[in-house]
Amino acid sequence: MGLGFESQRNHKNSLANAGCFFIMPCTYILYSQKLNKYYVGACTDLPRRLHEHNSGHSTFTALGTPWEVVFAKEFPSLPEAKRFELSIKKMKSRKYIEALIAAG
Repeated sequence: MGLGFESQRNHKNSLANAGCFFIMPCTYILYSQKLNKYYVGACTDLPRRLHEHNSGHSTFTALGTPWEVVFAKEFPSLPEAKRFELSIKKMKSRKYIEALIAAG
């Protein structure tokens, strides 16, 4: 659970466009236009987590606000979402991330 962070109400369309409609485990990719970088993560509540990233809750993502969800894939469990997150990170490839985003 977050430390008092609540989901912003105005980013629902952004999340729906990324493919994450419900609060459930998912792997997500954020993009910062300011840094021209991607951030890969996994969580059980993407709206809350996005709010945390854009509120400066994480030191790394605080530098790149605003972040936008460009990819999200839902999983039945958080361990499965974390395994997919790790597999993306192990690739260490921007091209791989952009191919995932393009494939939807």
